[in-house]
Amino acid sequence: MELKVTKKDLAEVLVEKYGYTKKEANEVVSTVFDEITANLSKGVTTDISGFGKFVVKTRKERTGINPATGQKITISASKAPAFKAAKALKDLFR
Repeated sequence: MELKVTKKDLAEVLVEKYGYTKKEANEVVSTVFDEITANLSKGVTTDISGFGKFVVKTRKERTGINPATGQKITISASKAPAFKAAKALKDLFR
């Protein structure tokens, strides 16, 4: 069984711990993720102290192989979001 936490679950924590209404809690959670997304789309790093950094990684153009045909292909340069956990977060799993 896969365990997962959704945005709705995070909002529910705000309702229970801090007395937000469900609407307010959903807006807070959505705003946090919207801001992280907006920063990444501009190439800006978002650093959350004690948790980690959300960054945009740039991948260089490279040569790959089409697994179906074995033919060499060029994979163009691209950008992708990435997360680097902070030391405090990593230490929880040691």
